[in-house]
This record gives sequence, C-alpha cells and structure tokens, in this order.
Amino acid sequence: MMDALQAEWIKLRTLPGTAWLLVAVIAATVALGIGADAAASCPSGACHLDPGKTALTGIYLSQAVVAVLAVLTVGSEYNSGMIRVTLTATPRRTTVLAAKAVALILPVAAAGMVAVIGSMLAGGLILPGHGFTAAHGYLPLSLRDGPVLRAAAGSVLYLVLITLLSLGIATAVRDSAAGIGGVLGLLYLIPIIAGAASPVWQRHLQQIAPMTAGLAIQATTDVRNLPIAPWAGLGVLAAWAGAALVAGALLLRLRDA
Repeated sequence: MMDALQAEWIKLRTLPGTAWLLVAVIAATVALGIGADAAASCPSGACHLDPGKTALTGIYLSQAVVAVLAVLTVGSEYNSGMIRVTLTATPRRTTVLAAKAVALILPVAAAGMVAVIGSMLAGGLILPGHGFTAAHGYLPLSLRDGPVLRAAAGSVLYLVLITLLSLGIATAVRDSAAGIGGVLGLLYLIPIIAGAASPVWQRHLQQIAPMTAGLAIQATTDVRNLPIAPWAGLGVLAAWAGAALVAGALLLRLRDA
C-alpha cells in the first residue's frame, strides 16, 4: 500500500494543473464568500439570513474545482493509457483506488481548511458592518461557537466527500469529460429539478440530493426548519461517495484496463 500511495502522490504532484486547482479552491471559496458577505444586509432583527452559511457560500463553486481535480486524477491516466502501467505495477486494483483516494484527500483537506478559515475570517470582518450584530440577534462569527465550528469543519469534510464521489464516478466512466459532466450534473441539476417540483417532492429531493443534503452541514441558524439535519445530510453525501467508490472499484476489477 505504501508503494502505491507514494506512486499516486508523485503522479498527483506532477499532474498538470494540480497546484493551480488547489489554489483555485482557496481563491474561489474566499472570493465568492466575500462577495456574498458584501451583498448581505440585515437592517433589522427580522432578516432571516444565516451568517455562517453566507460566509461559506464559496463552497458552491469550489466543490466544482475539487471535482475536476479528482476526475482528472483518474481520467488523465485512462486518456493517456498510463493506467496500464499503473495496474501492471500494482495488480491489486482496489489498492490503486485506495491509494488515489488517500493521495487526493490530504491536499484537498488542507486547501479546504485554508479556504474555510479564510472565509470565516472575512465574514467576521465584513458581516457586522452589514447589520449582523448582537443588536439584531447575531453573535460574531467564531469557531468557538458550536454551530459555526460544525459548519466550518463540515464544509471541509464536504469537500473531501465530493472528492471521493468524483473519484468513484471517474473510475467508473474512465473518461475525464464524461466524469466531470456526470459529477457536475449530479451536484447542480438535482437542485434545479427540485426547484421546479411540488413542495413535497422538493423537500424529498433536497433530502437525497448530494449537494443540498451535504450542505445542510453549513446551517448555523433555523436548523429545525431544514429539510434534513446537518450531520444526517452529510451522511447522505457520504453514502453517495461510498456507493460511487464501490461501483468504481467493482468496475475497475471486472474490466480490462
């Protein structure tokens, strides 16, 4: 396993664009979060906005960057034919997939932590100037606050699970373009379909869609009114990621390179 992990780490570091994509995760998360903070306004105590979720708005965009990185990790090998060399060097295919997962999780988690902390710091500086103050019923954003810490840590876990979901799908479809399209469609299309459905079906779709369920972890206010509880929602995303990895592993074992 250690040899496979070392090999996957070298391939990830030398993959064109890896460093830039990780920087893009941080930049997209913080920049979009700052934009959302600047656009938010709470002139009275009845604005019904969630400051924690607002500060973490950038995750909506950076998850796509993470998905692209994960898909390219597998898709580039199939597109170049290098996957044959990889599977010859490491015949146990599940070991290859596990090594790829670990090699991806570490840098994504690190970039996610920097991005989330940056977004929270920016929110803590900007939002009070837009009415999110104690006078309107809002405490300052602080990781010492339980719901805020859960939203921050959960957002990092969310990005890690999106990485695993994307890795599993890419392994199953064996093509970068198809993998990226499949992941982004799964993430962004279901919420659009839910928006056009009846209220009952809308709630059910929000409870099972990987993005809407997973991002429930970001809620710091009105948690009882969510379609699904925060940790339960992250559990739904974990189930999607697990199913994708199992499917990818089975297809990797059953098919020729």
